[in-house]
Amino acid sequence: MALGFSTEAKAAADILPIIKWDAKGGDMVRVDRYQDSGGSWIKDEKEMDLPVKFVADLDAIEVGWLSFASGVPDFRMVRIGEAMPERPSAEHKNAFRVRIYNKELGLREFSHSAKTVVRQMDSLHNQFIAERQSNTGKVPVVEVSEAEVIKINTPQGEGRFKIPKWRIVSWVDRPAEMAGSAPEPVVEQAGLADDDDLF
Repeated sequence: MALGFSTEAKAAADILPIIKWDAKGGDMVRVDRYQDSGGSWIKDEKEMDLPVKFVADLDAIEVGWLSFASGVPDFRMVRIGEAMPERPSAEHKNAFRVRIYNKELGLREFSHSAKTVVRQMDSLHNQFIAERQSNTGKVPVVEVSEAEVIKINTPQGEGRFKIPKWRIVSWVDRPAEMAGSAPEPVVEQAGLADDDDLF
């Protein structure tokens, strides 16, 4: 271990589950993985109802490059504020990656490389920077209220896309799950009005 690398392969169960955004259809999708009776890993995708709220660890957001050319995501990321890595290939696009959490979803990872969604994250991060000083020690609660249709001129003509309409609606204490400690059991509650009860 002199080089400081971990040479042990990660089990599928150790990888953070993800949330996806369909930039064409405007769907937010939760992706869950489970093992079938034969031990094979099955991927289960479900569209999420909007609006939805979650804590976003925007202070630790990563930026860099992402490619799906090999069929699996190839991330070349650094923490925001660090020097950007060199672009590995023409297939790699600018991207972000951030951890999100709420009691229903658990701790998950959300990333994207579509320019339309990257621009939305840039705007959301600007709001985070503007409000961070007056919310020391807190993390932002982001609400995705709906999918917003935008039209963009492309070399192939006018393209129609859907972007997440989101904003920071409040700030809460950092959930223990985001600090690396074991998650607490989920307690189902109905009719919650306070964001602190969601995280």
